[in-house]
Amino acid sequence: MPINAEYRGPADLPKVIPVFPLPGALLLPRGQMPLNIFEPRYLQMVDDAFRDGHRLIGMIQPDVTHSQSGERPTLFKVGCVGRITQLAESGDGRYILELTGIARFTVLEEKTVLTPYRQCRVDFAAFIDDFVARKGEESVDRQALLQALTLFLKANQLKVDWEGIESAPNEALVNALAMMSPYGPAEKQALLEAPDLKTRAEILIAVTEMDLAKKQTTGDPPLQ
Repeated sequence: MPINAEYRGPADLPKVIPVFPLPGALLLPRGQMPLNIFEPRYLQMVDDAFRDGHRLIGMIQPDVTHSQSGERPTLFKVGCVGRITQLAESGDGRYILELTGIARFTVLEEKTVLTPYRQCRVDFAAFIDDFVARKGEESVDRQALLQALTLFLKANQLKVDWEGIESAPNEALVNALAMMSPYGPAEKQALLEAPDLKTRAEILIAVTEMDLAKKQTTGDPPLQ
């Protein structure tokens, strides 16, 4: 779905954004992420995003390995901001929405705010290439990526729409597979922080191969 707003660079985005900490969630530029919003603080966050007109939410993972018990979790330093491009009311107090990724950001500081949700001052300068669609996709080893995907699907007895995969541009393919991958927060963060599309594809291939090798060694059952 079109974003209906043009983001040509960091100047087109606010310096302070609301953030939604969610373990294992990976949003990437031009990727689509569905969200089911039901907690009151995040319902208010969505309402405020529309009231303020920017319709932006920063997706970021909590870094539980560096968080104290009983405290709100420390955040990773890199996340991705998305714009709400679809919104529906469920009828039972929830929002069903879709975020379209715009660009990754570096957290400079968490702000002290009165809102129940967290807000951060962020910088997009390190990820200027995110504003250029399909940047570097000619460097992706598509054959190696599809081979890893084929082995993963076979090992886990899964099926996909191969016609859709074969017609997808490299950027859409790499980012969609990364976002849908079943790996943990550390792997998701590595995929997020990859400096370019080629490296992200290589990380995805390597993580998939390690997962397959582990299953062959330990005899773990396939993912359900």
